[in-house]
Amino acid sequence: MTVDVLARPTRADRQARAAVAVLFLTNGALFANLLPRYPQIKADLGIGNAAYGLAVAAFPTGAIAAGLAAGVLVRRLGSARVAVAGTLLTGAGALAAGLADSVAAFAAALFLAGAMDAITDVAQNAHGLRVQRRYGRSIINSLHAIWSVGAVTGGAMAAGAIALDLSRGQHLLVSGVLFGIAACVALRYCLPGPDTEPAAQEDGTPGRDAPHDRNGTAPRRTAYVLAALVLIATAGTLVEDAGNSWAALYLSDSLRASATLAASGFIALVGAQFVGRLIGDRLVDRFGQRQVARAGGLIAAAGMGLSLAVPTVPGTVLGFAAAGFGVATLVPAAMHEADELPGLKPGSGLTIVSWLMRLGFLLSPPVVGLVADEAGLRAGLLVVPLAGLLVLLLAGVLQPRRT
Repeated sequence: MTVDVLARPTRADRQARAAVAVLFLTNGALFANLLPRYPQIKADLGIGNAAYGLAVAAFPTGAIAAGLAAGVLVRRLGSARVAVAGTLLTGAGALAAGLADSVAAFAAALFLAGAMDAITDVAQNAHGLRVQRRYGRSIINSLHAIWSVGAVTGGAMAAGAIALDLSRGQHLLVSGVLFGIAACVALRYCLPGPDTEPAAQEDGTPGRDAPHDRNGTAPRRTAYVLAALVLIATAGTLVEDAGNSWAALYLSDSLRASATLAASGFIALVGAQFVGRLIGDRLVDRFGQRQVARAGGLIAAAGMGLSLAVPTVPGTVLGFAAAGFGVATLVPAAMHEADELPGLKPGSGLTIVSWLMRLGFLLSPPVVGLVADEAGLRAGLLVVPLAGLLVLLLAGVLQPRRT
């Protein structure tokens, strides 16, 4: 791991860690307030599963369209400023989606929200990794755990708003203003200065900008590892999307759960994901990211596979929880290792993984929707155990336990 300083974190460093944690929390909470509203929006618009899946795919489409711009914006404006601006615009997009009166308006609002979320995601992770280098030890999983806290908070807020019969406009306006203010306050305590980092390791060994070897082995190895990291991160996003886009629908439509109870599938997934990320740094330090990822892939595949084989409301909620716990460390691990790959410019690996992993969010909704229309949503959710198996196959590119 590259480091910026060798001394213990200063007060400013600790404040910056708290500030970037707030950015992760607001990013998790904003869109989570909208997700449990999806069944109501789908019903009000009168659309089927396939059309709904295509409309929801506008979110990752916007993310892919704007994702590569994040690196340029971060270099010009700074990661903290970009993260806060993206947060404000994500909240505006979520509000517009909740108020949409047509499929086209719904998709357009999700496109905007997805584009801003992608930029925010890269920027907040860039700032989080910058703070991590100041600390000289891993903190990235704990920051993603805070994202999960935000997602649980947002989901719970939505469930409460539904129970109180608040309109979508009232609910999403309150959440947008609340978390927008929090992000603006956090900006004051983020690290100042440009987002740059050294090209050499603490011990003087070559860093990420080390020259390629003559026979091209290093570039080929870097490309292979980067591709595998993209797939691992994508597997994590596929599981997250199952909770985001389909958990409430599956519980309410297929298993006849109430609207309030149907929200528990998403909350269980992100809640268990939070627990996994909260203990993730300690697990990785003890067992290595490779073994943690393999165990997580197995838990996700077995837990969700069993809940689909024997469908009940409690079993399905537990299945989503197992899936969330299993993939908890995948995206942070892929981002961190991509950011440390040799032969790449600073931030390039992180941007590439962040951008391409969103293909999971783009491809998953329409594919699951088409399968659901043909064979039922239960069959469409097989994407979750399949993602867990993919992680088992590719986890070898992650770091083993340090001896």
